[in-house]
Amino acid sequence: METILKCSGLTKRYSGSLPVLRELNLSLQGGKIAGLLGPNGSGKTTLIKLAAGLLTPDGGAIEIDGQAPGIETKAKVSYLPERDTLPGWMRAGENVAYYADFFEDFDRAKAGEMLRELGIDPAMRLRTMSKGTREKVQLILAMSRKARLYLLDEPIGGVDPAARDYILTTIIQNYSEEAAVVISTHLIADVEKVLDEAIFLSGGQVALQMGVDELREERGMGVDAVFREVFRC
Repeated sequence: METILKCSGLTKRYSGSLPVLRELNLSLQGGKIAGLLGPNGSGKTTLIKLAAGLLTPDGGAIEIDGQAPGIETKAKVSYLPERDTLPGWMRAGENVAYYADFFEDFDRAKAGEMLRELGIDPAMRLRTMSKGTREKVQLILAMSRKARLYLLDEPIGGVDPAARDYILTTIIQNYSEEAAVVISTHLIADVEKVLDEAIFLSGGQVALQMGVDELREERGMGVDAVFREVFRC
């Protein structure tokens, strides 16, 4: 399977601060769902924004499908930000139409089907929705693309527990075997069942990257338990 995401000595710092990422090395192959895990300030969102082409590195290199982030890779990357970024005046159906016009790989029929299954009226304006419903709309838009890399920053953080299983099932069912998915989350116990790999960030570096099954065999515990052990206060 081809390598979709590769970081070599990747470094990123913000003005007047210590590096958020420090010579980070990482490789993720297609067909994998990886959990990007770590405490606050470990660099998870920064890494995702670098892969999405929203930030530029200060050192090292990052590649998406063999290319540095840029115009070409934006057509291959589907990014779900942690914060709600959709205009409140737009209706759910208008967002679907907007994405369909903007991204050639967007599956409008799939988006409509997911709106129906989640009981979201396409005529509803986003400003009238609950925070959880808006986040569902954002996830639908992200997962209706046929991307090579899906970058999901806290995709279930604002939704109720009853909807989390549907959302995780949606993630599993809507990416191809050639694509890779990165899920950054603090709700490890909820997402653990869908993960193929766990990537632990600490101090701006990869502290541990391992297959979930391998992790259980070697350590005799699940991802959530390993996280609590590695990052115990």
